[in-house]
Amino acid sequence: MHTVTMPQWATDHVLRRRGKLHAHADLDPRTTALIVVDLQNAFMVEAVAAAFVPVAVEIVPAVNRLAAAVRRTGGKVFWIRNTIDAADIVSWSQWLAMMTPEVRTALIENMKPGSRGHELYPDLDVQPADETVLKYRFSAFLPGASDLAERLRAQGYDTVLITGTVTNVCCESSARDAMMLNFKTIMVSDANAARTDAEHNATLASIYTTFGDVMDTDLLIGCLERNAAPRAAAE
Repeated sequence: MHTVTMPQWATDHVLRRRGKLHAHADLDPRTTALIVVDLQNAFMVEAVAAAFVPVAVEIVPAVNRLAAAVRRTGGKVFWIRNTIDAADIVSWSQWLAMMTPEVRTALIENMKPGSRGHELYPDLDVQPADETVLKYRFSAFLPGASDLAERLRAQGYDTVLITGTVTNVCCESSARDAMMLNFKTIMVSDANAARTDAEHNATLASIYTTFGDVMDTDLLIGCLERNAAPRAAAE
């Protein structure tokens, strides 16, 4: 697991601007969606890895715990699958051109629909009521990259919990765009995975100071359950 450290300058900045440590702690569980970004074999099984991130395997228990809590308190889970198809080879050619031929071939082969790499990691607790979303760029919220934002709005979700891999690539891109599309955005510090602690923590500090909130799994589950209880009693 990552050793998470939030620098004091980031905490001080948040307190000056927001007046409290967690802007989104008083969330409504019924309008909260768990977004699980790219926890696929292509990042988690070395034999079919387009980009192997060992820590991604280690965060699976936290993601499963959070998914269960979100469902239990009235929210929904969305599993995002990074996808590269024939159209992307043309429309995203500049990104692919930056790679060596070997890396490019492995990426395309292990991210295409129907490949083992494209499948979700088998230890994830995926339930029938959850939704799966294919995305065709780093950010799941970039217009045209997926229909995630439209799905969320149509179902009344205004708060997103960002988990998955890679922290500083697809997860960070998704978190930034989610906030700019007016979703309350929370990055889960112990349910995201990067290649190094330095990359992971740099993203958390950036998100925390500008784009949203950062909480760990235990804190988030506490917020969900605390806020679900009064509403259940009222009903």
